[in-house]
Amino acid sequence: MPQQPLALSTPSRNLVLLTIARGITWTGFLIAIIFGIEVLNFQLYLVPIFLIIVVMGLFNVATWWRLGWLRSVTEAECLVHLLIDVIGLTAIFYFTGGSTNPVISYYIVPITIAAATLPVRYTILTTVTAFGGYSALMLFYQPIPELSRHIAGTGISLHVLGMWLNFALCASLITYFVFKMARALRRRDRTLSKTRETALRNEQILAVASQAAGTAHELGTPLGTMAVLLGEMKEDADSDILREDITLLQRQVEQCKTHLRSLVATAERRRVGPLEHQDVQAYLERVIEKWLVIRPDVTHRLTCLGRRHAIIPTDDTLQQALLNLLNNAADANPQNIDITLDWDEQQVIVDIRDHGAGVPMDIADQLGQTFVSTKSKGMGIGLFLTHATINRFGGSVSLYNHEEGGTLTEVTLPRVDSKE
Repeated sequence: MPQQPLALSTPSRNLVLLTIARGITWTGFLIAIIFGIEVLNFQLYLVPIFLIIVVMGLFNVATWWRLGWLRSVTEAECLVHLLIDVIGLTAIFYFTGGSTNPVISYYIVPITIAAATLPVRYTILTTVTAFGGYSALMLFYQPIPELSRHIAGTGISLHVLGMWLNFALCASLITYFVFKMARALRRRDRTLSKTRETALRNEQILAVASQAAGTAHELGTPLGTMAVLLGEMKEDADSDILREDITLLQRQVEQCKTHLRSLVATAERRRVGPLEHQDVQAYLERVIEKWLVIRPDVTHRLTCLGRRHAIIPTDDTLQQALLNLLNNAADANPQNIDITLDWDEQQVIVDIRDHGAGVPMDIADQLGQTFVSTKSKGMGIGLFLTHATINRFGGSVSLYNHEEGGTLTEVTLPRVDSKE
């Protein structure tokens, strides 16, 4: 996917849309003012008016630059942007007719955006600020007498025409941008709801599995008792038919015990797994080969910095954990993934560096500790299980934002030998 240094959380997406809307609005103001000066001969204070427009334009450029930061946008930051918009509107309205300006009702746009995307206290603050600006403009402003003129051949004044144009602008912005912002919030709520449902389902599955394991353990004792009693009954039986029936019951009891032993053994294998000691370089190369079969779109480079050999404990769960991390890197950006293998006397270090969007700083500390994901469609379960698996081996997983962009995932695993 294309390079995007910021993982677009809901406030981030809203700020992008707000920046676009601001650019459209102030460009429209600039065109309207130039048209009023050149065509309608408006007498305006040009220096402060154009200074305000330039300042708001530079602020919009600065906002685009800020969106390139790795730090995620917060709701409080969106509030600051809306308040600056209100202040800019108040300043431009002061020099263009104040409350008599037909565009004065544009105040409703930042209020609507705040109501659709921000908490109630931020919405109230935005509303109070806009209301205060509107109220002040009723008393303090630079009038534009030309607004009372009528368009030749019609009974429509320039003021009425301006109100109509402003209505079209506000309706368009609210219909498109506010709808998209509200949809982003609804999408986030649906994602959270699905995550909660999945977590509840996993808890239920875990509860059933735990109950099954406990039941299997408890049934071992009565089945053993039944086997002993059937053996004694068979010795005391004085009829061949009765002995045959007891033999059949013994087989059935033994079959039940066999099934229970198999159930417990399977669960234990999945929980612990038989550990094998393997050369880490050869093991990692086999994992990467399997990964490339799954993800043929990937390009990568494997670099081994360690000397001689290093042995680590492995099982199927470790392979799955490494595949999860490699797939996360490929999901971020499948091109030019750098994999570096190194070791010292105590541990093996596997670095996986992608060239994707990086990790949002506000969730970096939570990754692997709970179901948090850096992907729009992800729930963080894979990374959570990966952390749990590698921690079981005595290792760790750490994620960093690389200074040149992308994510650096560092995996450490203990060695079972002491040689380099």
